[in-house]
Amino acid sequence: MLDIAEELDRWVAEGRDFAVATVVAVGGSAPRGAGAALAVDADGTAVGSVSGGCVEGAVYELCVRALEDGVTVLERFGYSDEDAFAVGLTCGGIIDVMVTPVRASDPARPVLASALAAAAGGRAAAL
Repeated sequence: MLDIAEELDRWVAEGRDFAVATVVAVGGSAPRGAGAALAVDADGTAVGSVSGGCVEGAVYELCVRALEDGVTVLERFGYSDEDAFAVGLTCGGIIDVMVTPVRASDPARPVLASALAAAAGGRAAAL
């Protein structure tokens, strides 16, 4: 998420609602590691990447849904011989992606804003 922290820091300052999809686990060969993130705001603007393109469309849709219903989800993407046409990774690996909505009205937003400001400034932060 560090590669999009500066943009997310701007989104928070502008009061935008958005959802963040973060790779939380990787199995086998995967295009991006744990911590890779994609964010989508309420207008549909996207920044970042969780897979270098393999499952970006599906993850984008999960972000849109999280913005609509406010529900955090955990989704697994991988390769399956049984369902060759399913959305997955062509590299043969597996990634678990957590999608979290971040709304301006969320009581935890100031904590997130502080962490994003620190990360955007190159300082250590944890949530």
